[in-house]
Amino acid sequence: MIKRPDSLRSTKWQVAPEVPAEIRQKLSHISPVLLQILYNRGIVEPAAIQSFLDGRYLDSTDPFLLKDMDKAVARIRQAIENDERIIVYGDFDADGVTSTVLLVEALRGLGMSREQVQPYIPDRVDEGYGLNMEALTKLKEEKEANLVISVDCGIRSVAEVAHANDIGLDMIVTDHHSLGPELPPALAIVNPKRPSSQYPEKMLAGVGIAYKLAQALRQTMPERASFDETSLLDLVAIGTVADLAPLMGENRQLVISGLDVLNQAQRPGVASLIRVAKLKKGSLRAESIGFGLGPRINAAGRIDHAYSAARLLAANNTLVADQLAHKLNELNRTRQQITADLGAQAEAMIEDPDAPILIAGADNFLSGVVGLVASRLADKHYRPAIILEMGDEESRASCRSIPEFHITEALDEVSDLLVRHGGHAQAAGLTIRNENLPEFKRRMTEITAAKLDGLDLQPTISVDMEIDLSEVDWALHETLAQLEPTGYANATPVFMSRNVEVTSHRVVGKDGSHLQLRLNLDSGGYSAREMPAIAFRQGAWANHMPQFIDLVYTINVNEWNGRRNLQLMVQDIRPAEMMKAE
Repeated sequence: MIKRPDSLRSTKWQVAPEVPAEIRQKLSHISPVLLQILYNRGIVEPAAIQSFLDGRYLDSTDPFLLKDMDKAVARIRQAIENDERIIVYGDFDADGVTSTVLLVEALRGLGMSREQVQPYIPDRVDEGYGLNMEALTKLKEEKEANLVISVDCGIRSVAEVAHANDIGLDMIVTDHHSLGPELPPALAIVNPKRPSSQYPEKMLAGVGIAYKLAQALRQTMPERASFDETSLLDLVAIGTVADLAPLMGENRQLVISGLDVLNQAQRPGVASLIRVAKLKKGSLRAESIGFGLGPRINAAGRIDHAYSAARLLAANNTLVADQLAHKLNELNRTRQQITADLGAQAEAMIEDPDAPILIAGADNFLSGVVGLVASRLADKHYRPAIILEMGDEESRASCRSIPEFHITEALDEVSDLLVRHGGHAQAAGLTIRNENLPEFKRRMTEITAAKLDGLDLQPTISVDMEIDLSEVDWALHETLAQLEPTGYANATPVFMSRNVEVTSHRVVGKDGSHLQLRLNLDSGGYSAREMPAIAFRQGAWANHMPQFIDLVYTINVNEWNGRRNLQLMVQDIRPAEMMKAE
């Protein structure tokens, strides 16, 4: 019996239950494949289906439904009318950078000068994530700031906002991260996760909230507004997709419209970034952001300083944009190499890969890549992982988790040991004094062990439906295109096919780690029609490949030398459960 190569991790395939007969009958006018996928995503009512498929045509939600939006707009309007100085204080990732550029652009589009409104993005190494007391003091003393507006950060910065109040800085906090036990004492806190918020969409990205603030300002001061809010939507699309915000509801609507703007590449910086990423203007999808534009924007804050990415997105001439785009491209290459090197180092430091939680750290770990290293460990071992950048007195860490374990709630339980922390269910960051590290490791291990006790910790691939491979054609591809943009919470559809004949296979890639296959499209086994497929990081199958396999995959279009072909992106392979008859 042919078995999976030992070097490949065993994965569960969880096929979604079929659409109930009564729903199929009621919605018989919808393609059975499309209906199954919509059902899997909880979209079954005719109105909800129509709303989902017509995402670009929905009316925009009133920004003033966000709690404190009226207070934020009133204070900003006062600052504009009194010629006060505003600082937009952002974060160094793609969501924070796009949020910062968007709000600065909107405020300048309301008549504020470059001196009156300025961006501030902290240094990842020297200042860390979020609001920083020393930075706020400098903004007050050196920039003579009157008002600071945070974007994509600040919701847990209680002490920092109190400090700003003490030194005479007014604060508006806009953020989308999880709330802590206490809200910061700001003039206004715009966060859809606030329990008292009437806003229907709770999962906007930071840039989505910045956009709603810009939208509210334009509605309030139409006589001053010289910007078209639609022109900001390319930034919203980049930040929303790069931050893995769920592509459902209003996020889906914003990204659909944002991709329309992005594909026009009106910003010189966007056009230059598209070129260095070897993407095609007019054909950009959410995937193009996730794997092309987003990583290059993030690389600036990880390796250098996020201002390079902000300047690129704000650039108004092609020469400057090209220079900055090439810089980001090189930074991304450097980031990839550093991540690989530090990932191998962290792997060597893990004594027990089956421990409830994996914790490693060293003084040479870079704060800009510890999150990526943690992600690699969590993905490889299917365990929560915390990677620390060790400092002399304090250390900073990035945490990545698995669906079975809410990492930020766990950090809340040990908050007495932490200087600061925050994040989401599966990603978080923290700062800790070094003398607390032994107790932190002990308690986090206990918390994780208790939570995961008795669970079968094995990665699961969620399969939308089983189909015969012969059903994969351009008509199916066009049907699936109605689901775009796909991403977090609206994943690219995953299919399973059984007893597929492998007509040929070979390893590809520099180190032979990937597998290229050609598969017989007809279940009878007599057709010459074949489907190409690629299985990344599954080259170990090359010497173990059975003639017939079961596989799970997504459907992709491969473009090469002006030709477009359908191609399967194979997620996992198994020997066929029932071998074909001769």
